[in-house]
Amino acid sequence: MSKIAIVYGSSTGVTKTIAEKLQTLVEGAELFDVADVNVEDLKPFDFYFFGTATVGVGDLQDDWDVILPKIEKLDFTGKKIALFALGDSASFSTSFAGAMYYIYKALKGKAEFVGAVSTDGYTFDESDAVVDGKFIGLALDEDNEYDLTDERLKNWLEDLKPYLQ
Repeated sequence: MSKIAIVYGSSTGVTKTIAEKLQTLVEGAELFDVADVNVEDLKPFDFYFFGTATVGVGDLQDDWDVILPKIEKLDFTGKKIALFALGDSASFSTSFAGAMYYIYKALKGKAEFVGAVSTDGYTFDESDAVVDGKFIGLALDEDNEYDLTDERLKNWLEDLKPYLQ
């Protein structure tokens, strides 16, 4: 069984709530807040969920800005990463959930990214988090589409199941 870490950055507590919900759905997963994580503690994991709030116009959550350069130095050879980001698809329709792209860009080529999600069913104009026609991870909108969160999480985890064994 994979050793799984859920690492999140939250400014208002919403991303933390999603990370905690994810932890209840993924057996044995350990939860880390980037605001106070020791990067060395992340080394022994095989699978990482990296989650972030999208702040401002598509920007990465502040605590991620501080820790990401240190996380970049870890050896992710043979490891897998699934991203999730929260955003507001109505007020920030041109940068919806775009913060996860910063994590993707920093770690691309260092690990295998899994868990891309179709943009079908989402209402937004554009996002840096869309690569090759799909979100590079799970995009959630707790401001306008909170009623879709549980179903989106469930479907995403079903797609990720082979990697979580």
